Amino acid sequence: FSPPPGCSPALQAARGYARPVPRKRKDIPSQLDDLPPTMLKKDYANLPIINSVDDVVKRLLSLEMASQKEKMKIKIQQLVEKVRRSPLDNGSFEVQGNFSLLFTVAVLTAKIRMFEEHLQRHPKDKNNRRQLLMAVDQRRKLLAYLRRVRHDTFESTCHKLDIQYSPPPAYTRRVTKRWLVKKAFCIKVFQEKQKLKAAERLKQKKEKQERAGAEQE
Repeated sequence: FSPPPGCSPALQAARGYARPVPRKRKDIPSQLDDLPPTMLKKDYANLPIINSVDDVVKRLLSLEMASQKEKMKIKIQQLVEKVRRSPLDNGSFEVQGNFSLLFTVAVLTAKIRMFEEHLQRHPKDKNNRRQLLMAVDQRRKLLAYLRRVRHDTFESTCHKLDIQYSPPPAYTRRVTKRWLVKKAFCIKVFQEKQKLKAAERLKQKKEKQERAGAEQE
């Protein structure tokens, strides 16, 4: 039986009460673990006045006091920098403003890993699971297009972002008796339609020849 509320641990051991078993929290690795807590937030990193402020202000503007959304901005910026050819490259195929293909792949990769970490802690969250599946499907379509258009860029992107891409399986339809009957009926209808079109063309050709003969006479 359980001890009464307010009972001290020493009294619980003396009376022989069952000790409460502490729940062990799983140490789930996060993609944000490589971000040092002393790093400044994205909005304050490039300010020239930041070097002359107090240490307390720097701590308030660092990632130690930042929210998950602000840390995700830094992580997305890191992933975009990985697919960039050079730090000053903004006009290449890999990076063309905020609407480039690889920029979208990097953003989706960061979001997918965030959703995966959240679902490991909260496996019953259906809304995040739905958003995860939508993001994975969108990224798979973009990677399939990139793989078809520029395979070398596709391989380097998957290597830099650590993406395990698996092409979708070929679509195969199970052959049933109903499907065979429907297919035979469609073929028969198509053939009959072609016969009617051929007869109509032959009739129009004859009428044209007759008109041409009448005009010559």
